[in-house]
Amino acid sequence: MGQQTFEFLLLAMSALAVIVFVALYYVRAGYGMFHTPKWGLSVNNKLGWVLMEAPVFLVMLYLWWNSSVRFDAAPFLFFLLFELHYFQRSFIVPFLMKGKSKMPVLILLMGVIFNILNGLMQGEWIFYLAPSDYYTPGWLLTPCFWIGTLLFFAGMGINWHSDSVIRHLRAPGDTRHYLPQRGMYRYVTSANYLGEIVEWVGWAILTWSLSGCIFAWWTVANLVPRADAIWHRYREEFGTQVGLKKRIFPFLY
Repeated sequence: MGQQTFEFLLLAMSALAVIVFVALYYVRAGYGMFHTPKWGLSVNNKLGWVLMEAPVFLVMLYLWWNSSVRFDAAPFLFFLLFELHYFQRSFIVPFLMKGKSKMPVLILLMGVIFNILNGLMQGEWIFYLAPSDYYTPGWLLTPCFWIGTLLFFAGMGINWHSDSVIRHLRAPGDTRHYLPQRGMYRYVTSANYLGEIVEWVGWAILTWSLSGCIFAWWTVANLVPRADAIWHRYREEFGTQVGLKKRIFPFLY
């Protein structure tokens, strides 16, 4: 991918995130608790998540393998961190899911397109377009790398623990709904989304890249409106039990 094409991709993705951010306050994406037949043909939720998340794992793997800097210290560590997240999301999380939820094919296809484009954004910059003197071994000693890495793992920890809390809300055979209360759910109703935002803000810092920043912005644009919808659903269902919990950012929103 040439520099001009890459810059156009960054601009287009950044602008599209603005549209998505606004639109999702008016349209509830029809997966998870908001699944509805109005979104059309649906597939098994586990299959849907594998098909949606795996492409970015494979795109990054392909770009890394064909790069001349694939075993340089900083790019290689970036690769491992990115793939750690998406291996877990693509090939572990779906098989831990309980229930018989469905994912609309339309949501699945939109997710596939975004993940492919995001894989290109991250991989093209790290492995092909970053200046040769940018990600030197000395990068691993910079404050950006260490602060970003700490945030990345903190966010990952919040995300994984919050997903576990959700999975264990109900005993086998129980179909009732429960309000999650453990971990960061003591402060927000979408703790898993909080973790993901922290994780990708960490990625933007540790790579100190515009492509990383746009990915973090996309994460906010996609998940903050979703968290708002979930907060309202919990308020309708559980009323005062929600208490002073915020949507996604503790004590703020």
